[in-house]
Amino acid sequence: MKEGIHPKAYRDVVFRDITTSEEWLGRSTVKCDKKTTFEGTEYPLCDLPISSLSHPFYTGRQKLVDTEGRVERFRKKFGTREERDQAKS
Repeated sequence: MKEGIHPKAYRDVVFRDITTSEEWLGRSTVKCDKKTTFEGTEYPLCDLPISSLSHPFYTGRQKLVDTEGRVERFRKKFGTREERDQAKS
């Protein structure tokens, strides 16, 4: 491995999946603005929009996570399959 390219400032950080509200403690160099108390100790908090706890590949079930309205804009522009089938008839 190359010398001097890896960060040395690893610290304990709490990660939270905002979809499931699950929290876990890990070590990271990520910069976090928020703080939280986890098991009686205060740590930096990093919110994640999706993780293995909520991703359909890992959970085995499809769950629509649309935080920015992309799906609704797509449906408004192109419609749904049922609407297209009705328009063809």
